[in-house]
Amino acid sequence: MDFDQTLKTIRSQAQLVIRELGPLSGLAFGLNRESVHWVEGYIERYRKRETRLEQEQGLINTLGSFLGECIVANAGGEWRWFEAQGTLGVTLPRGGAAFPFAKTGKQFRNGLEGGDGIYRFYEFVVDIQAMGRQDDAAPRPVRREEDEHTTD
Repeated sequence: MDFDQTLKTIRSQAQLVIRELGPLSGLAFGLNRESVHWVEGYIERYRKRETRLEQEQGLINTLGSFLGECIVANAGGEWRWFEAQGTLGVTLPRGGAAFPFAKTGKQFRNGLEGGDGIYRFYEFVVDIQAMGRQDDAAPRPVRREEDEHTTD
């Protein structure tokens, strides 16, 4: 595998998604959270079609490239080949990795009802795993009125 050529292909596929789906979305479509959310809905609408593409794996790869590039752009990660998994993934700055092609394929197979949406995956990877922001992930302490009057 020529890794440099593979990276060029991934970036080209992500740009194809932006060019082709951006005008359909009505958004400032790009490598951003809102666009990932829209693509998640696109996948769900596609899944409900009676006629699906014969080359569905190509669509999974293209949308997986877009998802991965969104993660790279917003989490500071980089693409890498993972020999043990036999696939490409994105390494993250604080450790760990994300596998956007696998997650995109899971949404195609299982859908949101199966718990496999790409948007929550993106949020988890970018907000929690990569950046360490756990605002929405951790339970918040309950403030009691008497706590506000302590002098500690």
